[in-house]
Amino acid sequence: MLNNLQVKDYMARNLVTLKPDDEVLRAIHTLIEHKIAGAPVVDKDGKLVGILTEKDCMKAAVDASYHSQYGGLVVDFMSTDVEIMDVEDSIIEAAKRFLNKSYRRYPVMDNNRLVGQISSADVIRALGDLWQW
Repeated sequence: MLNNLQVKDYMARNLVTLKPDDEVLRAIHTLIEHKIAGAPVVDKDGKLVGILTEKDCMKAAVDASYHSQYGGLVVDFMSTDVEIMDVEDSIIEAAKRFLNKSYRRYPVMDNNRLVGQISSADVIRALGDLWQW
């Protein structure tokens, strides 16, 4: 039964997304406001081009402290080597990826289109639904 559960059944669908030309300080405040640790970055056509994580935001802060200059664009700090999951991936595959990587979330794609995001907490929720007391 666990192999029948798929990423699409547990992923978040209503995403906060950022644009590469967004001001990084504004993007950081967006993450804080929504109480999220990262967000996908999409271009004007909606294509996934990166992800801005807490770590990327910390880099922006450290860079600012050295240069006494706050700011820059999301594109200057975002991670561009983004690992993704497919909507059809199983929850078991997702769990294995979370176990083997230090990522806390993955963008979810369907035919090269960003359709959601899955977190390690979503995978735990899937397991909880399956193994109810």
